[in-house]
Order: sequence, then C-alpha cells, then structure tokens
Amino acid sequence: MKFTPAPLEGAYLIDVEELKDERGFFARVFCKIDFGALGLETDFVQANNSLSVHKGTLRGLHYQLPPMQETKLVRCIQGSCFDVILDLRKESNTFGQYFGAVLSAENRRMMYVPKGFAHGFLTLTKNTELLYFVSQHYSPPLERGIRWNDPSFSITWPEEPVVISERDRLHPDFSSYKDE
Repeated sequence: MKFTPAPLEGAYLIDVEELKDERGFFARVFCKIDFGALGLETDFVQANNSLSVHKGTLRGLHYQLPPMQETKLVRCIQGSCFDVILDLRKESNTFGQYFGAVLSAENRRMMYVPKGFAHGFLTLTKNTELLYFVSQHYSPPLERGIRWNDPSFSITWPEEPVVISERDRLHPDFSSYKDE
C-alpha cells in the first residue's frame, strides 16, 4: 500500500499496490503492521456497505461526538464518488478545512479519515457502492451532521447534488454546535 498524506493533519489517501499476473491481481487493502507503523488506527470494529442508486446522491457530512468518535477507512467498490473529509478538531492546525478526492472502483483508492473529522460523499455515477471500516460502533445519541453546503466551510463539490435524504438536507450549520 502507498500512503499519501492528505492536506489535512492525520488524513491519508491510500493506493493499493497490485501484484499482477495472468490471473489478474492481488492487493492488500489493510495491514495492521503498515497502519501501526504510521500511528494510524488498527482496531476496526465494524464494516459498513452503502449503495447509492442515483448519480448525484449526497450522503453526509456525518460524525460522532466523543467518546464515540470514529476513524474510517473508506473505499469505493463500484462506481465513483467525490469523498470529502472536514477537520473538526479544534486543536488541529487544519481545523475547519476540508479535502476531497475521487474514489472509484477503477482507481481502488481509499480515504483514511481520522477521529474528529466529518465525512460525506457525492456519487459521480449511478449504482455507486462504498465499503468502509469504522473504529467505533454507531451511537445514535452522539451522531451529528453538518449541512453539505454550510457557508463556514465553502466545500466545492464537483456538481450539484440531485438526491439528498431529508435527514442530511436538514443538518444544521456547524455554528449551531458551538456548545458541543
């Protein structure tokens, strides 16, 4: 695996290194030793799979409060998406900044999302499927969301979303969480 630091502190893009032969290829998508050597999370407790049927589906921006903050390892296994992470760690040098990258079945790229980040994505093709590993179990009372077009962050999405769940559409701006 090739780990490329993202512009946000502690986040990475991870590219698989394919070992090819006449059958196709083999590649590791996770190795506890490699992740641990970089000080990254190695204890994932749950794997999630999402399918978005329509191109232009936006999911997010989601995160969980302490003590249930999640590290995520996200990979697109079918189709393509623009994956976005937003640093919400007040002590971080990159607090309030976002980073986005295209993850696709073709490029097999993964996004490593540290604890304290919000995460979301916009599908660029129909039938886009993501598989992601998380370091904490889902905790509904500690889950939060930020509106995808919150002016505080000015995220530049590659296109206007077409499908957004009511729950995600009604997420407040981040400023409403100032007391948390």
